[in-house]
Amino acid sequence: MCNFFSFVTDPERRAGKRFYYSWPQRQEEEDDDRHDSHTAICTKYGLDEDTCNKYEYNPLTGYFNVDDANSPVNDSVQAEEWVRQMDFKQVVEPLIIKKIVNPFLDMPKVDVAEERHMVLLKEWASVRDSVGASVRDSVRDSVWASVRDSVWDSVWASVWAYISSFFNIQYAHDFSCAVKLWEEGIVPSFDGTTWRLHSGKSADVIYEISAEELRKL
Repeated sequence: MCNFFSFVTDPERRAGKRFYYSWPQRQEEEDDDRHDSHTAICTKYGLDEDTCNKYEYNPLTGYFNVDDANSPVNDSVQAEEWVRQMDFKQVVEPLIIKKIVNPFLDMPKVDVAEERHMVLLKEWASVRDSVGASVRDSVRDSVWASVRDSVWDSVWASVWAYISSFFNIQYAHDFSCAVKLWEEGIVPSFDGTTWRLHSGKSADVIYEISAEELRKL
């Protein structure tokens, strides 16, 4: 499967044109796998796939990829310049383009948890179990998967909450408590009985409390 965001050019026959699924088109067709499929894009616009150049671009990481160069005309420089200046509201209206924060590497270590961190943790404990399904249900697969892969691949509940902050969507629950912790360099974990707050490059435990004690706060 091609990655978000995929687009196609046919510089020999339709110079200067870029073909992709726009936001209205993504809304019309429910098959998420087609939206960033180069084959589907060519079919939609009546293009010969074997003569087109195929590109991918991740607007969160800035990674540009020449997936396939079929045309004798090399327009990769122009394609990259175009996509880097693109308004991605045209592609995924609720997508928020912002810097990705790794809470353990990009933020200074928090040595001591403050009362406000405990308040945020208690809020997070009450909505944690619903975050994954809520984000998946609100954002189409090809897009959230791209954001997920760009953000991180561990501490999954908090990752889901952080992913939610990349979309201007009204979710069923408020996950901002975990996002605030994340952006301060703090990540919660839960082993079934005990909550912990981690911070710093070694993910040191800066606060620990049982689930029962947390409910009483």
